[in-house]
Amino acid sequence: MSIGRATRWSRSVADATALHIRWMIRRDMPDIMGIELASFEYSWTEDDFLRCLRQRNCIGMVVERGHTILGFMVYELHRTRLHLLNFAVHPGVRRTGIGGLLASKLIYKMCSHRRQKVTLAVREGNTQAQMFFRAHRFSAAKVLRGYYEDSGEDAYEMEYKPLERDWDPFGGAPVNRIAMYEER
Repeated sequence: MSIGRATRWSRSVADATALHIRWMIRRDMPDIMGIELASFEYSWTEDDFLRCLRQRNCIGMVVERGHTILGFMVYELHRTRLHLLNFAVHPGVRRTGIGGLLASKLIYKMCSHRRQKVTLAVREGNTQAQMFFRAHRFSAAKVLRGYYEDSGEDAYEMEYKPLERDWDPFGGAPVNRIAMYEER
């Protein structure tokens, strides 16, 4: 991508009202693969995406302006948490708030689905991602030794746990009623 085009993209995404987050669909794959390949040394293949998205508990979302996909995320729904599997923003529009918009959507989904936390694994060498998620109140929970099969690299498991005030729009924090009976 040329510098001029990156600057034009950056200016165009400054108007957040023009951004739209929606479910990922099959015809998004060429744009998603372009972002994926531009973002990661060890990138997912199209088959990796499709295999993941065929699972019942796997959700893919994209952020777009007009008909241009600027970023995406793929996450799994688990009983008590959401687990972020893949997350990327086009390099030409990073640091314009698009990643923050996706992270906010993920946190909203966690609360609205009554999950307790969001987890993710980030490569030890990916300090940009670590700092991005740290800025969005994720914290490192543990080190996962040799986590990535492609390189043998360690990962940090990061997690986001909502504050009490985060639950207010959803009627308060979720309560595990079964656990309450087990304690008696």
